[in-house]
Amino acid sequence: MNIDLTGKTVVITGAGGVLCSAFAKAVAKEGAKVALLDLNEDAAKGYAKEIRDEGGIAYGYKANVLEKESLLAAAELIHKDLGTADILINGAGGNNKRANTDKEYYFEGDEISKDVVSFFDLDPEGVQFVFNLNFLGTLLPTQVFAKDLIGKKHASILNISSMNSFTPLTKIPAYSGAKAAVSNFTKWLAVHFSKEGIRVNAIAPGFFVTAQNKDLLYTEDGKPTERTEKILAATPMGRFGEPSELIGTLLYLLDDDLSGFVTGTVIPVDGGFSAYSGV
Repeated sequence: MNIDLTGKTVVITGAGGVLCSAFAKAVAKEGAKVALLDLNEDAAKGYAKEIRDEGGIAYGYKANVLEKESLLAAAELIHKDLGTADILINGAGGNNKRANTDKEYYFEGDEISKDVVSFFDLDPEGVQFVFNLNFLGTLLPTQVFAKDLIGKKHASILNISSMNSFTPLTKIPAYSGAKAAVSNFTKWLAVHFSKEGIRVNAIAPGFFVTAQNKDLLYTEDGKPTERTEKILAATPMGRFGEPSELIGTLLYLLDDDLSGFVTGTVIPVDGGFSAYSGV
């Protein structure tokens, strides 16, 4: 693919993480000026420096996607350093153990057991945090940076959903529901901004090893957990994805020459997980 993002300013939330930092490096290689936003300012600035060391243009900024004032402050700095945004990638999100059940299935008596966190024990504040982080964490940055996109040609918004949005995973109801909301919101935004020519799409990654989920997937001595074995058994390609394997879909959706008539889509990149029925 002959991708050219020269001169475009790309704003990426959650850019201090494994996947979104890879996105930042990828768009920088195609000539984009990159604003890396993350609550972890050191991580955002560290990845930005790596991009600059490779000859790219990038700056890191501290931003809380759940606080509009924080995003507005970051936007003001970005406008001074890099200009107004042409592309927004909403990558911030995640889960929290307060919104998880211990078991996949309910069995009688779980609700009174002191050793089991059942569905009935889910922390409302934990559920709210997870939902807000993923859904409001997509809505608020869009409110702030979509204003930059108005009136521009080839403007685009890319959300990061999950294969959870197609098939909910056990134990993590809040995260699954929140990502389903992100996918639905992607379609809503695509319609809402269609007359302005702003395309809105999403990538739904399958299973990738990140700092956030590593402890769930591997034991301290590096052995696969039971959950990993189940995941790989349900993934036809039989392995986890690599961050680099998201880049082709990312660049396709951001390039107006390749996907200029594509909007409102949610594309799984999951090794076939969402296609497999288990039999």
